[in-house]
Amino acid sequence: MDHVVSMEKTSKIEKFYDLSTDQRLEKIAEFSDLSAEEASILRVQDKEKMEIMDHIIENVFTTLELPVGVATNFLINGKDYLIPMAVEEASIVAACSNAAKIARSSGGFTAEAGEPVIIGQIQLLDYGDAEKAKSSILSNREKILNLANSRSRTLSSMNAGARDINIRVLSDRSRSMVIHLLVDVRDAMGANVVNTMCETVAPFIEEITGGKVNLRILSNLTPQRIARSRAVFPASLIGGSTVVRRIVSAYEMANVDPYRAATHNKGIMNGIDSVLMVTMNDWRAAEANAHTYSHISGNLSLTRYYENETGDLVGEIDIPVSVGVVGGTTGAIPKVRILRKILGVSSSKEFSMVLASVGLAQNFAALRALCSEGIQKGHMALHARNVAITAGARGEEAENIAEIMIRKGSISVSSALEIMEELRNAYNEKDNH
Repeated sequence: MDHVVSMEKTSKIEKFYDLSTDQRLEKIAEFSDLSAEEASILRVQDKEKMEIMDHIIENVFTTLELPVGVATNFLINGKDYLIPMAVEEASIVAACSNAAKIARSSGGFTAEAGEPVIIGQIQLLDYGDAEKAKSSILSNREKILNLANSRSRTLSSMNAGARDINIRVLSDRSRSMVIHLLVDVRDAMGANVVNTMCETVAPFIEEITGGKVNLRILSNLTPQRIARSRAVFPASLIGGSTVVRRIVSAYEMANVDPYRAATHNKGIMNGIDSVLMVTMNDWRAAEANAHTYSHISGNLSLTRYYENETGDLVGEIDIPVSVGVVGGTTGAIPKVRILRKILGVSSSKEFSMVLASVGLAQNFAALRALCSEGIQKGHMALHARNVAITAGARGEEAENIAEIMIRKGSISVSSALEIMEELRNAYNEKDNH
């Protein structure tokens, strides 16, 4: 029997990382049976742009664009802002802008932010007597801090860097002792420098305790870095006292029910993540930070709402925010630099206050919709338009198809195609006459 060479596809591609971006696309197109047209859509003609992208992540073969809108009307601590937002979900930018407009009528948002401190964690194992190990670490506190700060002249020159140490003994089966290195990173994202500091002090901690260091990495939970924002939403502009009371009731539910809190806090992050995307900050870390904080803070809801003495709605937010305005990939991509210029923040603390205000605005907008006309009314109108565009409609035709789908109560691509065919046939018949 003749030997048959298998022609099955394989994802094992030798030295794929050494290929050019175009060559990688060719390999992917072959594996995935992409047509020439599909491959052409994925191919990026701007070689300089692709060279930058190829140095940001691995195995790059194309880019993905998200629509970038701008939220208007924001007045925060007396300063006006335009907020660029990158997001795929309809209604977020419009809702945020409208919420900011309502808050603006009462003076806008008042915000503040904590110091930009990040925690570096050093996990110590096999340390013997816990009290003796802790005593050895604390008695060498200054040496540990100086050793950590030797890794960043920039932070040291700004009177920042590693500031303090605290120690926790975890009550788990691993008998871990965790040393927290508290690092002021100023306006940087800080992840790399904090990780380097942890790795630098680890051998010395082993030496003075006799233990063995395992993990040496930052924590994405930043309870020292809380951003706060507050705004008043006049009852007369949001549907009256009934809507005010309903929003307060919805908040109270979110604060005790984790099932509601997950969706409630997701609404906050709809706004915050959209801004983080355009500035190339780590939105995954922001999500982990916010949701973990809500778990440990004793308040499931990251926002609070109450009715003031004049019957208006007061909204407040406390949220841990860890962001940077220098370093990382924030300056590597020209468009990101321009979007940051539009945002107009000059420090990480100012950026944190803007993000907290955006999160509060987005959360209020969602609650207002839920507690008045319902979330689906405005959202489905925008969704219907997107469906019409997906079906191939454009401009006024897309708007007409969306209206018909909403009226019929059937929003789908197949429904859009059917309506589009009917409209075009009717137009052709009219034109022939």
